[in-house]
Amino acid sequence: MSRLIVISNRVSVPKAAGAAGAQGGLAVALNSALREHRGIWFGWSGQETAEFTGHLDMQRNDDVTTATIDLEPQDIDEYYNGYANRTLWPLFHYRIDLTEYDRNFGEGYERVNERFAASVLPLIEPDDLVWVHDYHLLPLGSILRGKGVKNRMGLFLHTPWPPTRLLASLPFHERLVASMLEYDVLGFQTTEWLESFLHYVQKEMGLKVNLDNSIDYKGRKVVARAFPIGIDFAEFTEAAKSDEAKEAYNVLKSSVRGRKILIGVDRLDYSKGLGERFESFARFLSDHPEQAGDAVLLQIAPPSRGDVASYQQIREDLERKTGHINGAHADVGFVPIRYVNRGYPRAQLAGYYRAAEIGLVTPLRDGMNLVAKEYVAAQDPEDPGVLILSQFAGAALQLKDALLVNPHSVEHVAETIKRALDMPLAERKRRHARLLASVRQEDVIHWREQFVKALVGNEKEPAGSDLSQNEAA
Repeated sequence: MSRLIVISNRVSVPKAAGAAGAQGGLAVALNSALREHRGIWFGWSGQETAEFTGHLDMQRNDDVTTATIDLEPQDIDEYYNGYANRTLWPLFHYRIDLTEYDRNFGEGYERVNERFAASVLPLIEPDDLVWVHDYHLLPLGSILRGKGVKNRMGLFLHTPWPPTRLLASLPFHERLVASMLEYDVLGFQTTEWLESFLHYVQKEMGLKVNLDNSIDYKGRKVVARAFPIGIDFAEFTEAAKSDEAKEAYNVLKSSVRGRKILIGVDRLDYSKGLGERFESFARFLSDHPEQAGDAVLLQIAPPSRGDVASYQQIREDLERKTGHINGAHADVGFVPIRYVNRGYPRAQLAGYYRAAEIGLVTPLRDGMNLVAKEYVAAQDPEDPGVLILSQFAGAALQLKDALLVNPHSVEHVAETIKRALDMPLAERKRRHARLLASVRQEDVIHWREQFVKALVGNEKEPAGSDLSQNEAA
């Protein structure tokens, strides 16, 4: 079996299930694959160094080997805070109004990708499979090819892929996409993002896209497919049975004194639609005063990217909205919004999910959204909660028995909250059973097996099967 070399912006050292600060979706998704393939996870340590040396910090934890490098402050500012998170991230989430184009950002992005390539190159053996992750490292495969790497390489994009007209606003967009075509496999979360990418390479680059969605490029066929990511279903459901989860459930339930709980768990990010979510909940409180004192919104929103001005603005806006809504609707013994700026261990989150009658997952645009799947997995099948899910989350293509909403419509979300709170038990159980089946079947193990299978290059699919199968899912 070939080794697997995983390359991502950050490396997450494996931790025990339920541990404080436990891994997010990418980390949970990859650790089991790395154990199985005797692999290495390479990336940035998250630390600064005065001068870049390329020194590799090699560690082994829980049967996973990690290799990390430190970056200079200028690298972090231009590559990470700059091009990755002030140019590509907003553009890929359709927020061209927040997208910043700066030549220094682009130069820093290319420089750090070069440094990644030079540092990881000695670790790659001839038979290794190389799996690169996300928008931080789009040109890395092309750079490695230029250094003589002939291995099978794949890229998985965890974010959406923007429509052609939006992407064309990016300076040197064609060069960026051309660099991506040096990979053997390009993976997207959904058929929607896949179709946007294929449209771009056809219309902007004049390339041929075959019936199986492969792309003819420089005498090669590049595989492009949708690989919807899932959660580690077995691990998460086990965490949900833990004493820590049960305690979290009891603490939250007792604190609301019989009121219904709506829960949102999101990084503090403008793509998550938190401001619109708060306004929708406020609209529900105003439109349905008979239920206003019986519902509490718990919003857990750990801060992220604090060095980027737009994120600082989000936090200030949400704090102001929370104060305004609570001031208008609170009573001496009741506060309708509990807004918490911190993260929680996975087992504790599982307990909170299970305690909530509604999972409120309403991003304005999201590659997938694993919180929706975690909420479903945490529910009691005999008395499940209701998932309210944005139609603009990638997960909406799989979780069609959720109540799908337009997060931009305050009225629509408010009325859907009312519908969810009033939903009969029989309908809740019926919807949850179908949702649970999807989450269990298309879990993270299925996701990584399908991607690695494509990367190995030993799968044969009927022509046109990708789109028809995913659209029917």
